[in-house]
Amino acid sequence: MDVALLTQRPLGCRPVFNQRRHLKLKPFLGFFPHGRITHLSQSSSGPKECHGVGVAASADFSRRRPKKMSHGRPKRPAPGGFTPTPKTPVGTSTQERDQTNNEEKEGSIETIGETNDISSASKLSAIAVRNEVVKNGSIAGVDKDAAELQKMETDSKTDIENIPDRMAPEGIHLDAIKTDDTTEDKSTETDEKMIEEVSLKLKLEMEANLRKEKIEMLAEENFSRGNKMFVFPQLVKPDQDIEVFLNRSLSSLNNEPDVLIMGAFNDWRWKYFTIRLNKTHLKGDWWSCQVHVPKEAYKMDFVFFNGQNVYENNDRKDFCETVEGGMDVFKFEDFLLEEKRKELEKLAKEQAERERQAEEQRQIEAERAAHEADRAQAMEETERRREVLKQFMKKAARSVDNVWYIEPSEFKGEDLFRLYYNKISGPLVHSKELWIHGGYNGWKDGLSIVERLISSEEKNGNWWYADVVVPDRAIVLDWVFADGPPQNAVVYDNNLHEDFHAIVPKGIPEELYWVEEEQQIFSKLQKERRLREEAARAKAERTAHMKAETKDRSLKRFLLSQKHIVYTEPLDVQAGSTVTVFYNPVNTVLNGKPEVWFRCSFNRWTYSKGPLPPQRMLSVDNDTHVKTTVKVPLDAYMMDFVFSEKEDGGIFDNKYGMDYHIPVFGGIVKEPPMHIVHISVEMAPIAKVGGLGDVVTSLSRAIQDLNHNVDTILPKYDCLNLSNVKDFQYNRSYSWGGTEIKVWSGKVEGLSVYFLEPQNGFFWAGCIYGCRNDSERFGFFCHAALEFLLQSGFHPDIIHCHDWSSAPVAWLFKDHYVNYGLSKARVVFTIHNLEFGAHFIGKAMEFSDKATTVSHTYSKEVARNPAVAPHLYKFHGILNGIDPDIWDPYNDKFIPISYTSDNVVEGKRAAKEALQQRLGLKKSDLPLVGVITRLTHQKGIHLIKHAIWRTLDRNGQVVLLGSAPDPRIQNDFVNLANQLHSIHGDRARLCLTYDEPLSHLIYAGADFILVPSIFEPCGLTQLIAMRYGSIPVVRRTGGLYDTVFDVDHDKERAQAQGLEPNGFNFDGADAAGVDYALNRAISGWFDGRDWFNSLCKRVMEQDWSWNRPALDYMELYHAARK
Repeated sequence: MDVALLTQRPLGCRPVFNQRRHLKLKPFLGFFPHGRITHLSQSSSGPKECHGVGVAASADFSRRRPKKMSHGRPKRPAPGGFTPTPKTPVGTSTQERDQTNNEEKEGSIETIGETNDISSASKLSAIAVRNEVVKNGSIAGVDKDAAELQKMETDSKTDIENIPDRMAPEGIHLDAIKTDDTTEDKSTETDEKMIEEVSLKLKLEMEANLRKEKIEMLAEENFSRGNKMFVFPQLVKPDQDIEVFLNRSLSSLNNEPDVLIMGAFNDWRWKYFTIRLNKTHLKGDWWSCQVHVPKEAYKMDFVFFNGQNVYENNDRKDFCETVEGGMDVFKFEDFLLEEKRKELEKLAKEQAERERQAEEQRQIEAERAAHEADRAQAMEETERRREVLKQFMKKAARSVDNVWYIEPSEFKGEDLFRLYYNKISGPLVHSKELWIHGGYNGWKDGLSIVERLISSEEKNGNWWYADVVVPDRAIVLDWVFADGPPQNAVVYDNNLHEDFHAIVPKGIPEELYWVEEEQQIFSKLQKERRLREEAARAKAERTAHMKAETKDRSLKRFLLSQKHIVYTEPLDVQAGSTVTVFYNPVNTVLNGKPEVWFRCSFNRWTYSKGPLPPQRMLSVDNDTHVKTTVKVPLDAYMMDFVFSEKEDGGIFDNKYGMDYHIPVFGGIVKEPPMHIVHISVEMAPIAKVGGLGDVVTSLSRAIQDLNHNVDTILPKYDCLNLSNVKDFQYNRSYSWGGTEIKVWSGKVEGLSVYFLEPQNGFFWAGCIYGCRNDSERFGFFCHAALEFLLQSGFHPDIIHCHDWSSAPVAWLFKDHYVNYGLSKARVVFTIHNLEFGAHFIGKAMEFSDKATTVSHTYSKEVARNPAVAPHLYKFHGILNGIDPDIWDPYNDKFIPISYTSDNVVEGKRAAKEALQQRLGLKKSDLPLVGVITRLTHQKGIHLIKHAIWRTLDRNGQVVLLGSAPDPRIQNDFVNLANQLHSIHGDRARLCLTYDEPLSHLIYAGADFILVPSIFEPCGLTQLIAMRYGSIPVVRRTGGLYDTVFDVDHDKERAQAQGLEPNGFNFDGADAAGVDYALNRAISGWFDGRDWFNSLCKRVMEQDWSWNRPALDYMELYHAARK
């Protein structure tokens, strides 16, 4: 491009614009991004410092028509390509001068418009020159030239605005020039847009050229150093595109035609990518591609490969580039957790929507099936009624001589007719009044016609009549005559038990009637069914709501149960929140220590980031507690901690080896399920003898409800109640112990159960216990159960065995299986009753990893027993619970009305009346004491007898349900029952048998339930009683002491457990002890019914289910696995 460099002021400065003052010219504000640009001034004839550039501009400017220009200064060398218009010479004629003046005037006006173009063209030309220079590779001086160009335009603007009027040439009127302002403004706007577009284009070109130059320099530099790859820009930032370069010749891909990059971010944990590289223009074998760096990145990890199996992975170390200015590792971890939380929420919503749609579809299908069933039932009922009506129609008549007739003889529905009856024709001959009791169509709607007959004076004889309106859809009329209205009639004339029937002559057509009848029956069935379904749905929703509320209360009790030692604020710890932990060392082994250090981790000490650093706990003002704060991560489901006296250890408080654990709610990670296998010889309801069977079933269900996996292994007795086993089927066979063992499987109360049936006949004895070789039978079963686990490939976390009957599991496992495929498992053993099999129990205590019994107090009572004493360090008392689905007064089919704590008074009143009626007791409002028990010496039978007589002395009623395994005890109670029946038959009843429905009615109908056991490991009777709002009266022993808190003496003890007093108890095992508790109970009933009713409501709201014990057992299971 030819460039003319000027030493003069450029076109567009003051002399050019003397003819106009107010020209508006926006200064050039172009942008040159990459430093100065050095001019190629050696080829110029003018000075190196240039202030203007001759117009050698774009085609747009070259195509403009040249216009005349006026100058107010002497002639100077003009820029190439432009010729200034000369002034008119002196001495020219007037005519010529006028012509010249006109031309000058026209030319001046035109030049004003052209001046903007020339100034703009000058700027564009200057930019073009600079760009050309850049293209030729010289990079300097741009900033300075741009500033000078901008200053030049500013000076021009200043000059223009400062031109005085007197400097305007003769004959030029500025007012005329102003009229072109609008046109020139538009031209200026167009020029400005063009300048901006050209400027942007040139800017991008310059950036591209600079980028190209830098990349070439980096390529040469990296190749000379032997580097296989580099990135541009060299400083990688988040949320930008970078270019990755690989020198194929230096890599293991030097002979590969295809080169791809495979990578991800943040240690290969975020946004994987695979991109094909392309050959570049660079010298050497450089290939490249663009990669977008996400805003979450702190590091980019990648390798190169040929798309198949040849890799360039930086000598197995992978390539990586650090991303500056973005997230750090810890923020990214939090980000990932938050993303996972959002994803889980999304998945939960999607799952909820799928479940909603599935439920909606299920309801549609159920409605369709029910609709069809209703239609079929309506058709069946219609056919039945049709047959009945046919029989009536056979007996129907229009009249019977000397008995009855109708006037008029032709009538239809809704007509009024008169029915005549001959009084002397039947048994009403002496009646003072006569009435008709009638209906229609075989008494379809029951009694619907009632009218009194009047004696007829017009008829001869003793005729009476009544005016009757025919029912709308009647085909046959049905009636009898009586001596009074329906409530007072005594004597009837019912046509010798056949009733009277008359056909409606003009009634509705029979076929139409049956079509309408079927539709009416169908509509009624649908309405009744929908009402039942809605009631059942509402009841199920309320049941679920009550269960959830009870579960929440139990969890709160669980969290507060150790408040005297440790608690948190808030009580329910949420993932992602900060929690304060309070600890009271006064009640622990750290009492008196000058410092307390807090050691914490998460998720049962398995948290991926390990435990937190030890924290020194701070004192709490005016309190013995110390405290610290903890940030709970989003991926926590459990908070785990212990306390120590020093930062580096010393004495620890680890809750006697159990550690402290607090559940975390709302986390994105759920606790992984544990696999528990129960090996037991009892299981309710299919093989139940005592409480052991209840515990195995109920505990398993409660653990399963916590989302863990539970299986039970049970002998297949020939006396099993298989009606309660769903999906019962043959599973497999295996050999062991010299015999074939068949395995059956099924579901019991929703639990997976495996039944072992050895073909040696050990369990074909017709009973569970009672054989002479019971120990041999159950020992064989225990070994066979472990062999089944091994051969079936089971790998349970916990094997839980119970009482003496499955105690051999503990030592057989350690002797034969722990090193042979079942090494993952830990053994937990539970003592339900130490009265039987102490030797087996002692050996199981020795070999088990953890051991329990069924209440805390009972664990202390048996602590000195030789079978237990050596193993107290692993022995724990965990209270049993009851199954709230089996024992539920709101859904109990064996009681007259459903009730909750809200209507406990009405519910128990109805149950008491039903119980009194069933047993033949006097229906009166008296205190009723119930006893439901096995009649053994353990249950305190001598105290039961005394309590019966004492209750009767206090004007109460007594009901006993139970039987004795000892025939002598059974006969003793039979005699007592006979005696009571003869003396107090209306207030005492002894039912000496087992009756499940009756037990439910007694729990609901009794005011008090008596449990005077001599010893009681746990006891379920008192727990069931409270579930039904009956007040327990118990002896203070074992689990009875742990669950019943005396209303007069145990307020503080109850509060320590998060409860309120709930019953009456006594200490002694004699009559005085029973009297002390029973007298207070009965007196409370008589003297304060409102207080007593509130006590019933209170005990119903306490949770004695497996909710809390299940949590304790899970803590024990985890401790066993440590």
